[in-house]
Amino acid sequence: MAILPTSLHQTRSDFLQSNPYSFSMPSKPTRRFARHPFVITFSNKPRSEIVGNDKKREFLEKYGLNPDEFLPKQSRKTKRRGEQGNSEKKNNTPVQEPKPLRETHKLLQVLGGTARRKKLLSPKSMDVRPMMEVVKGAAFSILQAAGGSPQSLRPGRWLDLYSGTGSVGIEAISRGCSEAHFVEMDPWVISDVLQPNLESTGFLEASVIHTARVETFLENAQRYLGKEAEFDYISVTPPYMLVDYAVLMDQISNSSVVGENTFVVVEYPLRTDMLDSCASLVKIADRRFGRTHLAIYGPQWAQKKSKSET
Repeated sequence: MAILPTSLHQTRSDFLQSNPYSFSMPSKPTRRFARHPFVITFSNKPRSEIVGNDKKREFLEKYGLNPDEFLPKQSRKTKRRGEQGNSEKKNNTPVQEPKPLRETHKLLQVLGGTARRKKLLSPKSMDVRPMMEVVKGAAFSILQAAGGSPQSLRPGRWLDLYSGTGSVGIEAISRGCSEAHFVEMDPWVISDVLQPNLESTGFLEASVIHTARVETFLENAQRYLGKEAEFDYISVTPPYMLVDYAVLMDQISNSSVVGENTFVVVEYPLRTDMLDSCASLVKIADRRFGRTHLAIYGPQWAQKKSKSET
């Protein structure tokens, strides 16, 4: 007499052909098969829904079964293909190319004072655009005349905003300023350009470097400077295309760095509207050098002197 197969007579090949995570047990077991163990089966789903081997293994181990007896072993060929696929994915990850090294050259020099003709470093790229020497020379001539001393600056403190190479602040120390503060946010420019220039001119001890954005420095001047926040001179030489001059001049006017006797030197591009005043200061000069303009603000008494000298 033939015995019809029940769910308990599934072979190893039928193991993955039934419902997922189901248990097959006879409702009324016969005496002959009363102690037949239950069988755990998985369904044969489409490829996108196949239960992962890891989950199957966890499920089998949960019920005290050996997964190796039920799950097919991965062939070496399949394993090798998987490893190759992973390596290809890793190799396809875009590799970031290292940034080119930034280089310097010595095209600038100090124009007057104790460090006259000293060469200064500047970046070869256009990341930092120093003030042209003709503009710098004109600015200091106007300041010296306005201060009543055509040969040198009035003694005081200089604030060099967007300092870059530091050529303006260095020129100020060379011509008589006792101290200069440099505000620059690029660490490479500070370490490879500005600081070496201060060392080569011998002005490092008379200098203070502030690694900060100009906007942040102006808003928190007292935190950076303490009670002595006012300066006698301020130079503003920003990258033309990266600033809004109306906003920048408003920040300078409202900052504690400007006093009643401060001189403010601003380099600005063509087609830029500059106000006739900055805080309590008035415009004492406005010159054009090609596409570059130079505006200088100062106290009322300096306006008369600058006009009489020029």
